[in-house]
Amino acid sequence: MQVTIRQATPADMEGILAIVNYYAGQDLMLYRTREQVELALPGFLVAVAEGAVIACGSLVELTPELVEVRSLAVAPDQQNHGLGRRMVSALVERARAAGYVQACALTLRESFFNGLGFETVGRWTLAPKIWQECIFCSKFHACDEIGVLMNLVQPAELPNCPAIRLPGFCDSQASVGCGPA
Repeated sequence: MQVTIRQATPADMEGILAIVNYYAGQDLMLYRTREQVELALPGFLVAVAEGAVIACGSLVELTPELVEVRSLAVAPDQQNHGLGRRMVSALVERARAAGYVQACALTLRESFFNGLGFETVGRWTLAPKIWQECIFCSKFHACDEIGVLMNLVQPAELPNCPAIRLPGFCDSQASVGCGPA
């Protein structure tokens, strides 16, 4: 089966909603409304085979330096074929091309993201995400998701200070430039 990963279009909305809300029904993802997907559509990529959406994922800017991988899902009958990895790879490349310094996600599948180069971080390390969306979630005080973060640039390329403090790098209070400690 030929699979194409491409920018989502309005015609893909039903497929995106079906996959995401299938997992939301199992309490594995957050439910998304048509309006939420429509607003986020420019950040969505889809994997399509035989005219059907079989996987999706989006990028949502949290700060000018930090982007979140969100709504990553593969249709149940398409699991275990590497589509999730391909989707994350395409989203990470898109984030790099757009000039983001870091990409993050909140996930129940920490090892999946770790295998793709993301590091596990404390959920509160992702403060922009917490205060923009998580604060409104019914699971806010009992969240079971794990934060993961990936640097999209090499340490020597980091701007004066990264968007989020990482082990081995300075914080915004430092009097010297960022770099390995």
